[in-house]
Amino acid sequence: MLKLEHVKKIYDDVTVLKDINLEIEDGEIISILGPSGCGKTTLLNLILGITNVSDGTITYQGEDITNVPMEKRGFNIVFQDYALFPNLNVYKNITYGLKNKPNISTKEEVEELIDLLGLREHLTKKIDQLSGGQKQRTALARTMVMKPKILLLDEPLSALDGVIKESIKDKIKAIAKEYHLTTIIVTHDPEEAMTLSDRVMIVNEGVIAQFDTPEEIIMNPKDEFVKKFILNQLEIKRNNIYSLFSEQTIQKSRRTKVS
Repeated sequence: MLKLEHVKKIYDDVTVLKDINLEIEDGEIISILGPSGCGKTTLLNLILGITNVSDGTITYQGEDITNVPMEKRGFNIVFQDYALFPNLNVYKNITYGLKNKPNISTKEEVEELIDLLGLREHLTKKIDQLSGGQKQRTALARTMVMKPKILLLDEPLSALDGVIKESIKDKIKAIAKEYHLTTIIVTHDPEEAMTLSDRVMIVNEGVIAQFDTPEEIIMNPKDEFVKKFILNQLEIKRNNIYSLFSEQTIQKSRRTKVS
């Protein structure tokens, strides 16, 4: 459905992306994963149309969109900082884009989305009254009412923790499946990518190191970089959890002895 062929991006004689070839199917959730500076955000911007390709082609449903401007592609992005309007309440933020294009979503569709994202009780609140998770859901709703052909998310969970993070992951999955919406996510967190996506694209130094299902990447990493990048980070997370429980056990033991 979305196809990149031999795509390259060069900034000031520095090649950021080299010969990118990929196909993303309709309705898939894809994560672009990699270390800082690997080119993953540049790749997202090329798909969105913020950045022009230096070489190669991008096609969507068989149509060449390589030189089609961002506003005519029909793809929408939720940025890392949410980019909400602080002077407007939640409802007005959600419906802001409909002022110029009122026929894209009906009132019933807007209400359905509000309920899907659990925002009903927050509609009259100003943005500075919201938690991080509520802001993220508001930003998702504002994007979704415009019915994007592809939903792009830039580090959507990086500012969230614990239960809130898991809740937003569930909401992203629910939206993608409910609307059969192709969703492309940029992240640096392997655990986030593996638990959220149908397929994961690992980028390293401007090339695709592996593009596979989470299961295939975990069981059969294609090279040493993929193995180290994925497994080392997951190992660190596991050790942090073990360390946390060990600390709690020690503290509990000390309290028991004191009492």
